[in-house]
This record gives sequence, C-alpha cells and structure tokens, in this order.
Amino acid sequence: MTAPTITQKTLQKTVAGKTITLTPEQTEAFGRELDALKERVIADLGERDVTYIRRIIKAQRGLEVAGRALLFGGVFPPFWLAGTAMLGLSKILDNMEIGHNVMHGQYDWTGDPALSSKKFEWDTACPAEQWRHSHNYMHHTYTNIVGMDRDVGYGILRMSKDQRWTPYFLGNPVYAFLLMVLFQYGVALHELESERIRAGEITLADKREILDGIWRKTKKQTLKDYVGFPLLAGPFAPWVFAGNLTANLIRNVWSYMIIFCGHFPEDVQEFSIEETKAETRGQWYFRQILGSANLTGNKLFHILSGNLSFQIEHHLFPDIPAHRHAEIAVEVKEICKRYGIPYNTGPLPRQFATVIRKIVRLALP
Repeated sequence: MTAPTITQKTLQKTVAGKTITLTPEQTEAFGRELDALKERVIADLGERDVTYIRRIIKAQRGLEVAGRALLFGGVFPPFWLAGTAMLGLSKILDNMEIGHNVMHGQYDWTGDPALSSKKFEWDTACPAEQWRHSHNYMHHTYTNIVGMDRDVGYGILRMSKDQRWTPYFLGNPVYAFLLMVLFQYGVALHELESERIRAGEITLADKREILDGIWRKTKKQTLKDYVGFPLLAGPFAPWVFAGNLTANLIRNVWSYMIIFCGHFPEDVQEFSIEETKAETRGQWYFRQILGSANLTGNKLFHILSGNLSFQIEHHLFPDIPAHRHAEIAVEVKEICKRYGIPYNTGPLPRQFATVIRKIVRLALP
C-alpha cells in the first residue's frame, strides 16, 4: 500500500511550540475563503487605484528632481542634507512602492504602458527582466521552501536550520552586513545562483547571459549616479557624488530591513520540498502565511515600505495593488484566527532584532 499524498493528509505545522492542525476539509474551506476575498477585491479595482499609483509616481519624480537640484548646491550643508534625504526617499519609492508593485502586474489591468509589468525598468542595479523571474516566479511560487526559494539566504546567508551548515557560514553576520549596505547589488546577483556555483554544480560560463545583463544595468546605474550627475555639477561634483552614494545607501539599508523583516523574523516558518508536494490552493495559502511576517506602523511607513509591511497579504495576493493590503489585512487576520493559524506581526525594531539574532545563531552549527 502506497503512502498517502500530502493532499490526503491532515495539515500540520509546529510554530513556537504549538502545533497547528487543519483537516483536509478545513484546508479546503480556508482556501475558498481567501479565494473569495481576492475575487472581491479584484472586482472592486478602479479609478482610485490608478489615482493612487499616479500620485506616488508624481511624488517620486518631484523628490528626485528637487533632491538632485539641491545637491548641486551641496557645498552648503543644509542643501546637501535635504538633497540627499529627498533623493534617498525618491529611490525608496521607486523601488518599493512603484517598481516592485508595478512589476508584479498589480496595474496591468489598466492597459497603461507606463504601468506595464513587462515594460517597467527601475532605478537599481538589478535588471527588471531577471528580477521578474527570480522574484515573481521563483520566490512567490516556492516561498520559504528550502532548496527551491533562493530568497532563503539569497545564496549567501544561512537563514534556516534546514540549510546544511559548513564553515563558510561562520561569516554569516559579516555577509549579512555587506548584503545590507550593498543590497541593490545583492539583488542584482540573485539570478546568478551563486550557491550552485560554490557547490560546483554550474560555472560562471553557464551564466554568461545573466552576467551580461547585470553588467549592462550596473554600468548604466554607475554612470548615471557617479559620473553623469557629478560631471553636470562641475566644481560641486564631490558633493553630488557623495549625495548619490549616500542616497543609494539609505535605499539599500531600508529595503534590506523591510524585506528581511517580512521573511526571517522569529517564528516565520520554512518548509521542505517533501511536505509541499502536490499542494492544494489552501495549503499554498497556509505556507504563504506561516512563511511571512507583517510590520506595524503609520500610513507613511507603509507607503515607504512599498506596503511590504503587509508581507503576509503580499504573499497571499502578489498581483493585487499593494495599497489595498491594509484593508485586506483586517479580514485575513480574522480568517487566520478562526482557523487557529498564527498571524505574525510587530514593530520594525522588534522584528529586526529577531532577524539579527537568527543571523548570528545560524552562523554556528
């Protein structure tokens, strides 16, 4: 007699010492409720969603133009500080609330070429084409499945006890810090599959096309921020160069913190390939919720996070406009409560502290 498949088993996962159990019937009902919620929101999409994203785009462009203009007078400290801050905010908005969400297809339904997931290119080192595969497909399909989701450690870090330890991971805290300050380049190299190169499964030559794409995009970004705009500033070039460098650093650190706090805080779960075989829709939703964490904050905080502060809702419904997640979260949390599924949420400092502890702890066997 063959073993039953996962679709015939009662669903179980232990979180913080407590075992969550869903029968097949409960799992199916759970999936139907979330499907119905998604369909209801999609049916309601319209002008307010378009107005929202266009206002964000307008604000981002205004911040960039004003920030770069102020940096041209960066020899005066107040101008440099204001210009750097505005440019950093513009880069955060471009990457988090605009680029990330547009490239998820959240606004494809509008038919607006400027909001097309296939045509959008963002202000960062990672080519959009590569990101759409490594993030939209690989990460969102195989969320937190160790050995399939390359976002678990980004091919650099050990972020799960199920990842086999080697002496290389003694450097976990150092690698994490470098990834944070150079995050746009870490994201750019994501599609390179560096962990497979280290393991000898593939070589750099196998990734030549990927490398060519990364080089073209990185070169373009470098010339723009560190050559073109400084040259335009003439004698003020050093202040423009330093402002651009600092703005990129601000964006890198912020993006890293938001993304890591959505995926790796305490009690966020990883899954094995075996336990996710032949998933039903309800089981997929179950994995997305347990493999994610939210952040609490005010409206501005959520905008600057790209609404990835609602990482649970984003993993459940990645193609729904992210500004809707705050509304959806109320119902998602209530559904989770009824089915006894933990809903991981908390302030940024607390969640990030648990991420740091995990990084340090997993450096050791």
